[in-house]
Amino acid sequence: MSLRLSTVILPVDRWHAGGRAKWLRAEELGFHAAYTYDHLSWRSFRDGPWFGALPTLTAAATATERLRLGTLVTSPNFRHPVTLAKELISLDDVSGGRITLGIGAGGNGFDATALGQEAWTPKERADRFGEFVPLLDRLLTEGSVSQQGTFYSAEEARNIPGCVQRPRLSFAVAATGPRGLKLAARYGQAWVTTGDPKLYETGTPEQSVEALRGQVRRLGNACAEIGRDVAELDKILLHGFTPDRNRPLESVDAFVDFAGRHQELGFTEIVIHWPIPDSDFAADKAVFEQIATEAVAQLG
Repeated sequence: MSLRLSTVILPVDRWHAGGRAKWLRAEELGFHAAYTYDHLSWRSFRDGPWFGALPTLTAAATATERLRLGTLVTSPNFRHPVTLAKELISLDDVSGGRITLGIGAGGNGFDATALGQEAWTPKERADRFGEFVPLLDRLLTEGSVSQQGTFYSAEEARNIPGCVQRPRLSFAVAATGPRGLKLAARYGQAWVTTGDPKLYETGTPEQSVEALRGQVRRLGNACAEIGRDVAELDKILLHGFTPDRNRPLESVDAFVDFAGRHQELGFTEIVIHWPIPDSDFAADKAVFEQIATEAVAQLG
């Protein structure tokens, strides 16, 4: 399968002061999809502008025509399946069926405590994620859902007429652990990873490739357990969190080398960050656009 190239646009610009222009340019450059982070605030951007993911995607849906749109990623940290499902069905309708829901278990960032709760342990996050995804799947595929869960419940929740995409919009499940990979195998149309975070500071690109090879293998095992062909899932790598850092965005050749090594592992889509000056995602805009327009053709 040929490799697809996508971008992630952080929601840091006012819509009419640069935000809209980025999404339009992403479509012009020919990206397969443009995603945004679904956080209340995030890392070094906490004290600056940061807008909501779903309203931003709704605006992007009205401004663009062909570009797929989505979250990388939504999590249970501040979402509930019932309200999220209603918003996603509306967003899928506005976009004409161009939405992919990237979804993960969440982490210990600012979202984890913004609603006044204690941050959940890794086990608690996995427990909630294991209940969140199946309920959301039902809410997006059934007209009326009632379910009593330990963490999430629904009582005659109505979601008519459902998604434009059938049976529902695509799930891209972010996971590296055994429970998350099982959810990806059962419910995902795609799987998302950022690599092994333990290697980011002191690992090598070669070690990262081997770690990703292991993740792909474990995904295959999770699919085999339920009789699913792992080839049915798209495999998405969100760039910027491996030991390579931003070096693959220094030239077209550097990116083609990076992308080719990961394509060989089975990845079908690589997502690169839209450049943001004076941040971890700083990059030469001209080179970024050259990568967008030239790199995929070199990969075959």
